[in-house]
Amino acid sequence: MNPAICIIPARGGSKRIPRKNIKLFHGKPLIAYSIELALNSELFSKVIVSTDDDEIAQIAKNYGAEVPFMRSSKLSDDFSSSGDVIVDAIQKLQEAGELFEYVCTIYATAPLLEEKYLKEGFEQLKNSNARMAFSVTSMPFPIQRTFKITQEGRCQMFTPQHFQTRSQDLEEAYQDAGQFYWEKTTVQAEDIAFGSESIPIILPRYLVQDIDTLEDWKRAEIAYEIIHRDR
Repeated sequence: MNPAICIIPARGGSKRIPRKNIKLFHGKPLIAYSIELALNSELFSKVIVSTDDDEIAQIAKNYGAEVPFMRSSKLSDDFSSSGDVIVDAIQKLQEAGELFEYVCTIYATAPLLEEKYLKEGFEQLKNSNARMAFSVTSMPFPIQRTFKITQEGRCQMFTPQHFQTRSQDLEEAYQDAGQFYWEKTTVQAEDIAFGSESIPIILPRYLVQDIDTLEDWKRAEIAYEIIHRDR
């Protein structure tokens, strides 16, 4: 049994940023950063890209990843979850006789991810009885002070009892950083992913940026340039 395998999901039909996964980011296709990080970490017996797109598949192979199968169209629309994609990939690999103890999902949109956090996730997971270890970051503002805007265009706090509470007295909250997810394939889930069976690997906020819009893309490029300026 191979110890660990990496799966990078990358469909071709992104809408808000067309061809996002292979759009050039500081001179390289965006997905190349995730592939190279996974390969350089030397944590995986294989680095696999799950895609429905021939061009993405070829670029992934050019950067050293394997594409042993193409993803079906039913798992490539706007409503397909990454979880379903990973389950599908694992099943296909197992049917081909590929057995492994750990699987790590790395998103194709994680150019700010650093190897040390990926390794920390693996070390913490394999030395625990947890099912998952994944990247998180702290919320930039206390969630207890947040509010929604009503249909009448007015404000309504989610927890109005904390209107007068000092922010330093409120419990810190965290969010999914959307970069990597380590899982043990030998442990069955009994809780939700963000529950008691998961280990949070805390990333500093400056290394976390969703890339869903062109504004997000620009912020990520600026962050990458600043982080790597003196390296």
